[in-house]
Amino acid sequence: MCVPGCQEAVRAALTRRGFFKGAAAVGFAATAVAPAEAAPAPQLRRFRTVVDLTHTMSPEFPTFFGVPGIEFRKQFDFKKDGFNLNWWNIVEHAGTHLDAPIHFSENGATVEKLAIDTLVAPLAVIDVRSRGAQNADYELSRQDLFDWEKKNRRLPDGCCVAMLSGWGDHVGDAAKFTGKDTAGVFHFPGFSAAATEWLIAERKVAGIAVDTLSLDPGPSKDFRTHHAWLPSGRWGLENVANLDKVPAAGATLMVGVAKVKDATGGPARLIALV
Repeated sequence: MCVPGCQEAVRAALTRRGFFKGAAAVGFAATAVAPAEAAPAPQLRRFRTVVDLTHTMSPEFPTFFGVPGIEFRKQFDFKKDGFNLNWWNIVEHAGTHLDAPIHFSENGATVEKLAIDTLVAPLAVIDVRSRGAQNADYELSRQDLFDWEKKNRRLPDGCCVAMLSGWGDHVGDAAKFTGKDTAGVFHFPGFSAAATEWLIAERKVAGIAVDTLSLDPGPSKDFRTHHAWLPSGRWGLENVANLDKVPAAGATLMVGVAKVKDATGGPARLIALV
């Protein structure tokens, strides 16, 4: 039985623009006894656009170790077996992926233990493209964070802070994307240790993200950002795509990552609702 208003709520839930509003309304309609007894459903934020923040994973995608991040083996073929199925050999930390706390800590949370509510987060995009163009080893600074807050107000609790360096444009050119020189040193922007420590101490941030190979700048040998951020119980995202297609503030990030037992990370499908 559907109480009055139920059909309208379901219809709203099935439209993209009314997704969040409709989801709340469906919950109300399903539990209400009569309209006169019901409180108004919460009006949650709508979205107009869905942006894919994920690069396509392939054996050609540049990796930190210089080996294919994924390899396929055709195990079953449609013509022979009636269906298609591949076996994958995959590097956890390749392509657009998530770093779980255990990646850089002895007893941190593995992927399947991440709190699901932290994987839907307000997205704050810090644009450092002009600085990265002048210095491939640029480190996102506390001043960059202060400047963002001056324009957009305080970083929201539970948000993901993403660095937009412009490096996503170079994914098709492994030499440019990694910046690896003749001495084997990488060159690309990342979070400074000072900015990372400030976020941990002064703000309630769920995750950080970069459009480069690593949360740390390319030349880093001590991985100070990894060592500070992940053991604090927070997650990181690397090789994020299309950050230039979302606003500095106001988007909502959805992190889809396989729930694999004891995984230190894994390929992620990242979606921004704008």
